[in-house]
Amino acid sequence: MNELMFEQTPKTPQIDLNHWTGELIFFGKSIPENAAKVYEPVLNWVKEYIQEAKPITNLRLNLEYYNTSSSIWFTKILKVLFQINNPDYAIILHLYLPVEDFDELNDFDDIKDAFLPISNVTNSSIGIGIRLYGLDENSKVLKDTLVFIESEQLIE
Repeated sequence: MNELMFEQTPKTPQIDLNHWTGELIFFGKSIPENAAKVYEPVLNWVKEYIQEAKPITNLRLNLEYYNTSSSIWFTKILKVLFQINNPDYAIILHLYLPVEDFDELNDFDDIKDAFLPISNVTNSSIGIGIRLYGLDENSKVLKDTLVFIESEQLIE
């Protein structure tokens, strides 16, 4: 299985998917005019990845902005990742937020409101964690916290 990499453009994020390390990185803005063109190859790669996933998969979403169509694709990607069928495996979802938004998150419902795609994912048999990062205006991490999620919490 090969890595999948796309360079950042003014409307699309840098995407770096590495099977060997289990790191799936999205960085920048995601406001593509044709989200399917950007994310369909990513979704296909993830479908292949879950067949031989690493024990810990780190999905890093360091996006300063993403549009609705990107959000739909992130939901699809998460649904596939949550199909990893090994209870000893885990996905850590890394979310990067302005420190002001970070400070306003009080519970799991706030996290779901901040990152809507996680609200649409259910029935996972693997461990799930969310690592939140509070960033300053220079994208320096000022605060972080790790939240573990029970699969029951994903179900409304």
